[in-house]
Amino acid sequence: ARQSMPGMMETVLNIGLTTNTIQGLIKKTENPRFVYDAYRRLISMYADVVMEKSSGIEPPDGQGIRQKLEHILNTFKEKNGLKNDTDLTAEQWEYISGSYKQEIKNTLGAEFPDDSETQLQGSIEAVFRSWNGARAVSYRNIENIPDKWGTAVNIQSMVFGNMGKNSATGVAFTRNPATGENHFYGEWLPNAQGEDVVAGLRTPNPINEQTKTAETQDLPSLESCMPSLYGQLSKIRTNLETHYNDMQDIEFTIQEGKLWMLQTRVGKRNGGAAIKMAVDMV
Repeated sequence: ARQSMPGMMETVLNIGLTTNTIQGLIKKTENPRFVYDAYRRLISMYADVVMEKSSGIEPPDGQGIRQKLEHILNTFKEKNGLKNDTDLTAEQWEYISGSYKQEIKNTLGAEFPDDSETQLQGSIEAVFRSWNGARAVSYRNIENIPDKWGTAVNIQSMVFGNMGKNSATGVAFTRNPATGENHFYGEWLPNAQGEDVVAGLRTPNPINEQTKTAETQDLPSLESCMPSLYGQLSKIRTNLETHYNDMQDIEFTIQEGKLWMLQTRVGKRNGGAAIKMAVDMV
């Protein structure tokens, strides 16, 4: 959008995975567990964003398709004694993907598309429609953003934070948005995609040792687990603040040991933090 609207616009990840392309990605990566994990994520997000919300379907019982798919996964994990999503094997994710598609057909009366172009077109239309979604409209009213501005749709090649132990994803602020202190502040998760960090599905880890709290004291930081990549990210943090002369809200992914920057935007902050940042940056 012309003005950042954090969390208001829809996103669909991993578009293009089909029963045919899956085999090619498995051959290329030699990592079937990653591929089927990415596939089930696509199925869930596409069903939620494109097939239900964008189509104007209101679940009669108040439980959307995404909640029903999460119930399938949670029930499977409970029956098989699995605690975390990262504990599932390739075969188990393949089974979950099939269960997801059957539930989508039963609940929404349509099949998840097994065609890359159909997935892409449906996702583009859904993001455009999300400009007029209830959350986005309410946000614009609060922030005095004109409805007539409209939005663009970004289509990006994927980088994957869920390819294994040396992959990760995270979000961060170049300064503490609550206090305004000049401390690099954020959260990350190994072997995950961005939604995992913000959706509350897993407890995120602190990005560094300095910003650990009593609740996160025992969780590993990115600084301790991947010191070289944390160093790269810290340099980028400095460069972004120097360029924009403002606190930035950033998203990043680490794919098999390589850091990728996904997004930067001016970060939200409270009143006290805004004053401190303004004074410190003079």
